[in-house]
Amino acid sequence: GRPARVQLACLVDRGHRELPIRPDYVGKNLPTSRDERIQVELMEVDEVDRVLLKPASEEESK
Repeated sequence: GRPARVQLACLVDRGHRELPIRPDYVGKNLPTSRDERIQVELMEVDEVDRVLLKPASEEESK
């Protein structure tokens, strides 16, 4: 059957809403412009825990 409720969690909420959906659980609110990107690195994969704010590359902004 269908679940009674669906909840959304995100590590970083940039605030850019294109759909009327917002996360129920947010690790960090980080307002950005549309030409900025968030890169999340995790200890288990990248050997460091950090969140980076980067400019979008030309390919990503097209």
